[in-house]
Amino acid sequence: MCPTEVYRDRGGIMKCPYCGELNNKVIDSRLSKDGMVVRRRRKCVSCARRFTTYERTEEIPIIIIKKDGRREEYSRDKVRQGILRACEKRNISIETIEAFLDELERDLKEAEEKEISSTIIGEKIMAALHKIDGVAYVRFASVYRDFKDVNDFVDELKKILNKPKEVKIS
Repeated sequence: MCPTEVYRDRGGIMKCPYCGELNNKVIDSRLSKDGMVVRRRRKCVSCARRFTTYERTEEIPIIIIKKDGRREEYSRDKVRQGILRACEKRNISIETIEAFLDELERDLKEAEEKEISSTIIGEKIMAALHKIDGVAYVRFASVYRDFKDVNDFVDELKKILNKPKEVKIS
């Protein structure tokens, strides 16, 4: 079976951009550096012209359900900006933040649901910040939980101070 027939068997018919013919052959396939895209050089059987196609996995967007019920697509940049604001003037590296964002996105993509409550994301961010830096945690919590006055800050600080510290064993 030729590569074109295999491709057709999987439901994908690639039309020649020059003559519109459906019959073409894959003459070269290469994987991109990051392994996320396959580049294929094709030759049309009818007009003999060559063209390039790119094959990518289809990303199903993650939809965030906001507190007021609105839905919007997940934005890594929006989450990053919130974390960066909370971590401003703290000794937290960008690598640490990016590693957390990678882990968060992996968790969201692996989740059964493709519509996720913003509450779940907010709690994951706060849990990570709590481990990384207490001040960044309180800053993020103040915006996320919409603190109304100083008493809200004090209550959150009491929660942090009353939790037993993790003992690190070397």
